[in-house]
Amino acid sequence: MRRFLPQTLPAWVLLVVIASLLVSQVATLYIVARDRAAASDIVDYYRLNDRAFAVVQLLYAATPADRKRMASGVASTSYALTVSDIPVVASSIAQDDQLAELEDILVSRLSRFGVTEARVRRDAATESEKPPRRRGTDIGEVEKDLLALSAGFAHSDKLTASIQFSDGQWLNFTEPIIPPGPVLSPESLPLYGVMAALVVVMSVWSIRRLTAPYRIMETAVKRISKDLKSSPISEAGSREIRTAARAINVMQSRLREYVEDREQLAAALAHDLRTPLTRMRLRLALLRKSKLRDDLAKDVGDIEDIARSVVDFATFEVADEKSERIDFVSLVESVADGFPEVMLDDDELPSRELICIARPIALRRCVTNLVQNAVTYGHKAQLSLQHSMTQVALVIHDEGPGIPQAKLDAVFSPFIRLEKSRSRETGGLGLGLTIARNIARAAGGEIYLSNHPEGGLRTELRLPLAA
Repeated sequence: MRRFLPQTLPAWVLLVVIASLLVSQVATLYIVARDRAAASDIVDYYRLNDRAFAVVQLLYAATPADRKRMASGVASTSYALTVSDIPVVASSIAQDDQLAELEDILVSRLSRFGVTEARVRRDAATESEKPPRRRGTDIGEVEKDLLALSAGFAHSDKLTASIQFSDGQWLNFTEPIIPPGPVLSPESLPLYGVMAALVVVMSVWSIRRLTAPYRIMETAVKRISKDLKSSPISEAGSREIRTAARAINVMQSRLREYVEDREQLAAALAHDLRTPLTRMRLRLALLRKSKLRDDLAKDVGDIEDIARSVVDFATFEVADEKSERIDFVSLVESVADGFPEVMLDDDELPSRELICIARPIALRRCVTNLVQNAVTYGHKAQLSLQHSMTQVALVIHDEGPGIPQAKLDAVFSPFIRLEKSRSRETGGLGLGLTIARNIARAAGGEIYLSNHPEGGLRTELRLPLAA
């Protein structure tokens, strides 16, 4: 169920707007239909009351025989009118409160004409009452409307009234109920559709305008994460968009200043250390060969390696190297050729080129760090390539002791070394995996570590393929 729900804020807002529009339209149509039905009932009662007054006023002074003759003369198929000794409405109990009140009104209004009782009943239309429809192509618009109205009266219910005169004779007549028109018709439905479409279009436009700062922020942050030296985004548009763009540009500027300060600090540190280290090597060269001299030379070499690693870690993010299209298969093969302890599985090499977008030197360093890490601590390593339509994966399986499950994420932190599985005597400062993962992420990829079921560490580098 969750996968069918919107995954973005604009989609959620649009869904809420459309749902609210649909609910409001249905509720409005329901209220209009109910009000129209109530108003139509009042009009029908008024018409019956008015007709009863006119007919009673015409017939009350006539003799019983004259009443029957006059009633048969003014009756029609739509408006039946008869005079008889028994009422058509046999029951004296009204069907509902409204009809009971209408009966009281009729008796009160017609009492001066000798009316003693009134009964009103609602009858449903029957099939026999439906008038035949005239066919032909020579029907005008007015006649067509009249025929449609007549058909509507035939299909509608009727009000039947029985009114008793003081001499005991009953006046019976029917009054067709005005058929309520449909709320939605073929003529009005396109108008509703157009209005709903306009509301949806305006909602989409408004939502895109309102969520523009979020999209700008998302795009800018992704771009800055890949290239800190990218050009600032334009500060144009509405006040919200300008504010968001200005905040992102200020953040990027401060991040760049921070990274550049770190780069300059690392470069200055390396420069300042290089001079005393050079003097130390010169002085060591003047000493006679001894174990103390060899130990000091080794310590000086370690210090140089530390300074070089720290400088590399501090400066790789602000390198001026541009991203290029790289044949990942060729890059892996060239790196593997530099390690005699590494075996590349030729059977799983793809038959086509796998092109990635990345900085060439940085990506080579990433792969080299991973392979070097596997060879250093696992002695031997096996490489294989896997790929899909969207990404390629380099899988490295070494023969080392592996890493405790709880420490698989910790080894990516700078200067983290695991004493039990990674002895300091083998060299390194715990920066290789950190630099490798940063390079992979800058190219849109990721590095995953896991312990192989058969022993050893399984390292997987995943990178997106170029379109």
